[in-house]
Amino acid sequence: MSFGARYTEAVAARGRLCAGIDPHAALLTEWGLPVSVDGLRAFAQACVAGVAPIAAVVKPQVAFFEQFGSAGFAVLEETIAGCRDVGALVLADAKRGDIGSTMAAYTTAWLDDASPLCSDAVTVSPYLGFGSLSPAVTAAQATDRGVFALARTSNPDGGALQTAAVADHGTVAQTIVDAGAAVNAQSPGTVGVVVGATREHGLDLSGLGGPILSPGLGAQGATPADLARIFDGADVSWLLPAASRSILRAGPDVAALRAAVEATRDEIEAAL
Repeated sequence: MSFGARYTEAVAARGRLCAGIDPHAALLTEWGLPVSVDGLRAFAQACVAGVAPIAAVVKPQVAFFEQFGSAGFAVLEETIAGCRDVGALVLADAKRGDIGSTMAAYTTAWLDDASPLCSDAVTVSPYLGFGSLSPAVTAAQATDRGVFALARTSNPDGGALQTAAVADHGTVAQTIVDAGAAVNAQSPGTVGVVVGATREHGLDLSGLGGPILSPGLGAQGATPADLARIFDGADVSWLLPAASRSILRAGPDVAALRAAVEATRDEIEAAL
């Protein structure tokens, strides 16, 4: 089953929500956990139990595991496996991007069955040119996985580059959307894009034919009510709003985490 079909099936069954697993130090402390590998593992295990059985997509933020070195990556491997075991699609938020053999190696790490980090999809950076993502796109097509390319991100510093004008394409960000649409015309849903929910993005997303990951819900200020307005004209069946801290602050109680996921999901579905 293609990634697009698996994604559609997952959101039909569980609703449109990507729940982040972001074990940054402040949250570990808030949960009464040590800022250590032991604290990281306890945090991740609670998320696997409380978040992954409910959310359609779970997005571990790789940096917060990577900062603990090899032991942190071991916890990430356990987390990816645990989330997939309970039926969630796992989107590794790694934002990898390079050229040639280096990009091919990143692709093997995140999209190859032989890797313990293998996920259903991975975030990638196209700002060395969309063509630099070819190893990841080709592998995703071959293995029924997905890539999510950064397009119009929520950070203020991204605007200068992403909104720069490009002849016949509008903006740099629009070239990313258009390139993803060209891939999806051949393999629907393979390429998603990342478009923040915290501001007007100015993109034509109507022909993308793939998921639109939209971070910024909750702690960053976007609300479910903003989504229909900001993504007016897009096919919102592909819209995947993302929330992390606003859900994770309900922990460490597993039942409270589940309730927070359900409440956020239901607010999104009501708004859309």
